[in-house]
Amino acid sequence: MKQMPFTRRRFLKTAGAAAGALATPYVMRSSAFAQSNVVNVWTYANFLPQSFIDQFQRDTGVQIRIRLVDDQGAQFNLMAAEAPNPSADLVTIASHRFKQFVSSDLLAPLDTEKLIHWQNVNPVFRESDWISMDGNKWGMPILTGADALCYNTEMVSDEEADSWMIMFDPKFKGQVTYEIQGFFSSLILAMGNDGNMVEYLGNEEKAREVVNAARDMMIEHKDMVRKYVTSGPESQQMFINQEVVAAQAWSGPFAKMIMEGFPLDVNIPKEGGYGFVYNLNLANNSPNAENAYKLLDAILASPEVGTEMVRASGFASTIDGADEALSDLEKRAIAFSPRDLERLIFISSEANDLKWPLIDAAVEQVKAA
Repeated sequence: MKQMPFTRRRFLKTAGAAAGALATPYVMRSSAFAQSNVVNVWTYANFLPQSFIDQFQRDTGVQIRIRLVDDQGAQFNLMAAEAPNPSADLVTIASHRFKQFVSSDLLAPLDTEKLIHWQNVNPVFRESDWISMDGNKWGMPILTGADALCYNTEMVSDEEADSWMIMFDPKFKGQVTYEIQGFFSSLILAMGNDGNMVEYLGNEEKAREVVNAARDMMIEHKDMVRKYVTSGPESQQMFINQEVVAAQAWSGPFAKMIMEGFPLDVNIPKEGGYGFVYNLNLANNSPNAENAYKLLDAILASPEVGTEMVRASGFASTIDGADEALSDLEKRAIAFSPRDLERLIFISSEANDLKWPLIDAAVEQVKAA
């Protein structure tokens, strides 16, 4: 996988994101979930290209019913409310959220023997520690990206975009945006602290101090922000409307804009940034599990499917060979430079119980200030 040449050691050491709620279903769900010719998938917009959906349905006779997701927490809450009888067969979970879903019995272990093409997943991902718990694998990696800094190359220099502190630069007052919760980890990192907060396990006082320092920075410079956003599409629209010149955002949506010719670039600032992997996971007690396995294997069967997923989503593929058919512009849009890769740290879930209650409270304080 040329565009994301992680070392296995680096990924296994550190691997472990968005706001809003579950969106309106793409296809209305039947009240009877267990059916012989359907598979119910909860996933993000554009993760499954329409061309693939159409081909899969023609080849198998199985209808893909999609419910759009734009927030991991909301997806968890809905799955917990439906348990033990989910409406979903497959759900899309980020690598750093696996532990929460698995420990709550919301997922079934993946039987890789049912996936003829399992070996087409790049080993950096399929053999990572976060995907395995209790001797089982709990998902199929499909796409990977990072919390990055996106900027208008006609208005912002590469040097200016080389630090997260651009968000507080008076030169760009009223021309920057970020999603408050998502920006916290990167800002904590930019201030010289551990955004994963693993370093502060057993020391809640220090963790609170670190979070509050980032909170105070946001509050002090609140007038710098054009508008706090809650989703990637909202940030995209602000660039299109020329309201902002820089944004903290997940890399995928903006890589897609670069592919379409917008004068943007995406980088990992010098202070570092956090990476993640999206996976398709089998819901525990999936009503149509066999159809779910058919869908998973169809995604892996040809690298061209991975290519189309890249083009549709803007995120890099975890499937070997998926980058070979991409144009030079497409490769540039989704690729992280060697410098960026050196700066990339993968999100860890190890300190989530410590981290997120503190950050969630701080987010509300920033909004209220």
